[in-house]
Amino acid sequence: MRIIAGEFRGRRLLAPDSDITRPVTDRVKQSVFDILMPLIPGARVYDCFAGTGSMGLECLSRGASHVTFFEADRAALKRLRDNITTVNVGKKSLVIPGDLFQWFQTNAPASPVDLIFLDPPYRFLTERPKELTTWANRAISHLSPDGLVIFRHDTHDTLDLSPLVVSDTRAYGSMTVEFLTPPQQPQGIII
Repeated sequence: MRIIAGEFRGRRLLAPDSDITRPVTDRVKQSVFDILMPLIPGARVYDCFAGTGSMGLECLSRGASHVTFFEADRAALKRLRDNITTVNVGKKSLVIPGDLFQWFQTNAPASPVDLIFLDPPYRFLTERPKELTTWANRAISHLSPDGLVIFRHDTHDTLDLSPLVVSDTRAYGSMTVEFLTPPQQPQGIII
């Protein structure tokens, strides 16, 4: 695992020490960030179910102003914190340990975010769909009016995260990445 572009390009990240997280391949990460690049400079970002922080750290490398990482798994949290230290971005990041759903239920945004990476364990789409749809309703209040949610899931599973609206969908083998926007935003992301 490594950062593929920007200030920290080529910097190696500590990989997960278990199969609890599913790191994104460099090919998929490059494709997603090619789409997102115009939106990243100065962006405020949430990396939900962050694992080792690969997506959020890539954003910081490419000029995002701040990333909030959400992770509940203790082993992944240790790797995440080590990776933040490795690239020396502690002042531009915040780690929220614990249950993401509970945090969104009880916290209002300090300021709107521009990008939210949503990468739940694949099993959550069938085991915890109600919590994910409730999360989507709360996440809208955290998004800037032109914000974007990047939702990664298994291609065979689908979940309607209304009121977020699917603006674009990309399939990468057995993985799908959906780009979701607030309902009032014009459809179709700029590619």
